[in-house]
Amino acid sequence: MVFATAPFRLGRRAVLATVLVSAAALAACGKDDPQAKLEAAVRALQAAIEARDTGDVMDLLDEHFQGSGNLDRDGTRRLLTATFLRFQNIKVIAASLNARVDPQAPTLGRVEAQVLVTGAQGLIPERAEPYAVRMEWRLVGGDWKLGDLRWD
Repeated sequence: MVFATAPFRLGRRAVLATVLVSAAALAACGKDDPQAKLEAAVRALQAAIEARDTGDVMDLLDEHFQGSGNLDRDGTRRLLTATFLRFQNIKVIAASLNARVDPQAPTLGRVEAQVLVTGAQGLIPERAEPYAVRMEWRLVGGDWKLGDLRWD
């Protein structure tokens, strides 16, 4: 993917939104399949971020969520709110994506992705940054919850 403008550094607030939406383009197979449910959870996370809905994003986070830079749930809520106020449009483009349920621990899912995240007030992106993202999801009460998020 090529942008007409040079990439800009996203602020820490935008980085969180970037990382959270990294695994966006997955396709689900079946509703009772743990792999399909994991993929659906990732798509729901993407949709919530692109809709700038802090509550829906927070609903997908595990109660013990941790992110890069010692980010916890409260810090995540603050970063999302600030990012969503700053950018009217947020878009995530996944260049590569690998989501899998751990065969040894079927309540653990891992997602790795290379993503490009853009943020804009209008139609033309003001910011665009590539990230390598690693997510760890946990199956809690039949629902996948994001427990750990790392980005470079």
